[in-house]
Amino acid sequence: MTQVTDREARGASARGLPPVPGRRGDGAGAGDAAHAGPADRRAARLRQARRSRATGLALVAAPVLVVVLFVGVPVVNAALFSLGFTGGLNEALADIGQDVVHGFSLAVYGTLLGNPVFLRDLGATLGVTALSTGLTIALAVVVAVILRLRGGLVGKTLSVLAVVPLFVPVVIASWSVLTFTDAQGFLRSLGAQVGLDVPVWGYTLVAVVFGSVWTSLPFSVLMVAGALQGTPDALVEAARDAGASTWRVVWEVLLPMARTPLVIATTFTVIGVLGSFTVPYFTGPNAPTMLGVDISKYFQAYNRPQQSTAMAFIVFAFAAAASVSYLRSTVRTNARELTTKEAHS
Repeated sequence: MTQVTDREARGASARGLPPVPGRRGDGAGAGDAAHAGPADRRAARLRQARRSRATGLALVAAPVLVVVLFVGVPVVNAALFSLGFTGGLNEALADIGQDVVHGFSLAVYGTLLGNPVFLRDLGATLGVTALSTGLTIALAVVVAVILRLRGGLVGKTLSVLAVVPLFVPVVIASWSVLTFTDAQGFLRSLGAQVGLDVPVWGYTLVAVVFGSVWTSLPFSVLMVAGALQGTPDALVEAARDAGASTWRVVWEVLLPMARTPLVIATTFTVIGVLGSFTVPYFTGPNAPTMLGVDISKYFQAYNRPQQSTAMAFIVFAFAAAASVSYLRSTVRTNARELTTKEAHS
């Protein structure tokens, strides 16, 4: 009896069977894990990293595939078509289009850049974009500054009026601008009541600027006002205690704190106006026209898909140039935040 008890205490059964191996989580398994070597732990970490990487790739595979198929492939195909590759997916357009250039060359771009009509429309597009962007950012800064420094009924009213266009469809806004500025519009009627001959701005580039500012202002106001509202009151009060005027507070305290949102608002306004179609189509003149309208005319009315595709890439080139400042500002902001976190840690 004593021998049986001794064998059971050593882990053997009464019949002399070997001891039951330890399970995961009991003392033996925990001891094995605790005594695992550095190589084993490193291998386990590598396996875990590979599993995490595979899971992440599986999660992003579907949206990336959608973007590649429905954005990337058409963009690459269109770029090749504008450079003279007329086979494959471009064969149908090459067969029905007029003045199609076959074979790799920059002839399409050279023809466009040598066309005075296209250069006139390009100049009108860039001019309208610059003026609309300047007015939009200026109005957004004015509304945001009044809301930040004064507030009250005036600031709230201006902010509401500036954001209202966000909920108005662009088509309705375009027709509103047109009926506001044409020969029988509100401005002419109001001027006639007091004996003033108000100019007719309907179907001119001035109406396009009005419409572009109207549709672009809400986003800019939201961006700039949000940045200024986040400026600490201590900075503003310290500048005022030092004798700074309201102009210096705005120029040297508020606007530097909103540099990145201003760059973002400016970039997106430029891109939006450059590629706009509805506003210049409804409110603009027949000549000169903006490139968004030209692209549609060349593709549908003139049956020149290759030229319209080249115009689209010229617009894209200007939009990409405008986004450089946005990318630089974003990179600098992220680098500054990373440096701050590392310094605090």
